[in-house]
Amino acid sequence: MFDLTASLAGLFFSGLLAATPIPAQSEIVFVAMQTADAAPIGLMIVIAGIGNTLGALITYYIGAGVTRWRDRKWFPASEKQLERGHRWFERWGNWLLFLSWAPGGDLICLIAGILRKSLWQFIPIVFLAKTGRYAVVALIAAKTMEIVH
Repeated sequence: MFDLTASLAGLFFSGLLAATPIPAQSEIVFVAMQTADAAPIGLMIVIAGIGNTLGALITYYIGAGVTRWRDRKWFPASEKQLERGHRWFERWGNWLLFLSWAPGGDLICLIAGILRKSLWQFIPIVFLAKTGRYAVVALIAAKTMEIVH
């Protein structure tokens, strides 16, 4: 039998790490826990979604922190490019954030930080996207387990 608290903490931290520049695959932990029936699936989805969203916030703040070096010669964008990017991201960024669950989604979160996307918009959209991904993973894993059994 699994210790519920330790299992959920492991899931939370795997979700958190997976949404940062550290390479990690939280879906493996999620499906392993689901297969072992280690916790109620709804609770697992929410815990993994919260962890993954907090990891995305870390990535956001890394992006926000990078801008302090924008006056350096090596910084990859000029003020004019940053301003144009900011306008573009204000127009299309919410839609892009719905893809934060996908491969490359961490880069979207990093750019959101660089361009200082409103956290009032960033957090709920990213939470919905990332939590929704875990719900889909849970559904696919459940259907796969039905086929196998």
